[in-house]
Amino acid sequence: MSLHQDQHSILWHSFKKGDWEAYTSLYHAYYSLLNNYGYKFTRDIDLIEDCIHDLFVRLWTNRNNLGEPLSVKNYLYKSLRNILFRKLKTQSRFFTIQEEDDSIPFEVSYDNQLILNEEEQALQETIRKVLHTLPARQQEIIYLRFYDGLSYEEIADIMAIHVNSAYKLLYKALESVQQSLGLISIGMAEYILESIFRNAALREATPV
Repeated sequence: MSLHQDQHSILWHSFKKGDWEAYTSLYHAYYSLLNNYGYKFTRDIDLIEDCIHDLFVRLWTNRNNLGEPLSVKNYLYKSLRNILFRKLKTQSRFFTIQEEDDSIPFEVSYDNQLILNEEEQALQETIRKVLHTLPARQQEIIYLRFYDGLSYEEIADIMAIHVNSAYKLLYKALESVQQSLGLISIGMAEYILESIFRNAALREATPV
């Protein structure tokens, strides 16, 4: 467990005991990440904020019955995803959510990096367009894997799929990127995506 995870686990333990300061610290630590994740499913900012609010109200109300998650971040991502899916489902009677369904959209995105030349700029724009052609679940797994740096086990837990399915889903996504960009290997597609999203995550985590 990383120092970051360990600190948040300590906050979680304190919050469960009724420590309001620990509770608010968790809220401030994860609000931006949760908001950013929710925004990939819907552009309805009010809905996302309502879901995050509902999540933390439920946490405080049910704190005495909560366990000790291995990853606080994973627990919050999974919880927000479930709440958001239920609210999105109620917005349309035509919505059906199934394990292998892409009925709920997900649009992966990243901020532009510092551009060194026109070729790099063109490559980033091409990659952006390629990603937007992928099915929603493939875009989501790319986001969770390369932006959040989650393991396959963590991704499977959040997306409510088997670990083997997470491997297969990411492989399909990387294969599509490889073919669309004409790359020589899936490993090259993985390297490019990892570089782009890692830099985006670092920039967003750095105070301006």
